[in-house]
Amino acid sequence: MNREQVNERYRMKWDLHTHTVYSHGILYAHGKGTILENAGAAARLGLEEIAISDHGPGHKLYGLKLAKVPQMREDIAMAKRAFPQVKVRLSVEANIIDSPNGLDITDEEFALFDQVIAGYHYGLPKGHMSANFMSSKRVYPSGSTEALRAANTEMTLRALYSNRILILTHPGDKGPFDIDAISKACEETGTWMEINTRHKHLTVPELKIAQKYDVKFIISSDAHSPARVGDYEEGVLRAMEAGVDLKRIVNIEER
Repeated sequence: MNREQVNERYRMKWDLHTHTVYSHGILYAHGKGTILENAGAAARLGLEEIAISDHGPGHKLYGLKLAKVPQMREDIAMAKRAFPQVKVRLSVEANIIDSPNGLDITDEEFALFDQVIAGYHYGLPKGHMSANFMSSKRVYPSGSTEALRAANTEMTLRALYSNRILILTHPGDKGPFDIDAISKACEETGTWMEINTRHKHLTVPELKIAQKYDVKFIISSDAHSPARVGDYEEGVLRAMEAGVDLKRIVNIEER
């Protein structure tokens, strides 16, 4: 089966991981589209729901400014008026870091958003990615892959068990992780595991590990421009290659 055949047989219902210009870099706009443009792209594709999930405020390069959340709410209200057929949610892709709750948003800040998703982002490279550079402590575990895997996995487990996270984004990306332990935690917390079409995680080998647990999967575009909103076909192909029952993917259905 190829992308075209996937599109003929299956459809994406919701894309809950998209970015906008509110993920703004120091030197450039990390996200390229507006909330209205992302919602318009979702409407044209026939999606039922889209979430605006800009990067958490702890990201040094392109984290959203929490002071902008009221403006984001206004933009979402405008998008809902323009495209009433699409439910538009305000989300945030919180960063998994070395903090008490494992995230760069506090328990109180959860209330600012309709839902919270979370993922590990770029750390300081030392052959492999180290513990996340957004940590105020700037933790550097010893240089072996196993030490890095232990540190990154511990932060992820802390985030999962300490918070109500809807989606764990691109698990396994940007560093070594114990996917078995993370999958077990997602089973126990009811967190959906993401098959990301912008990144290659979950990979086929990772999916084979994760599907041993009673977890649900979700395919996300991780769109950083409106043109990529609703991209899902490669995620279906990856899941099929890993032998995942597509009924376990919460936002994909047969046409």
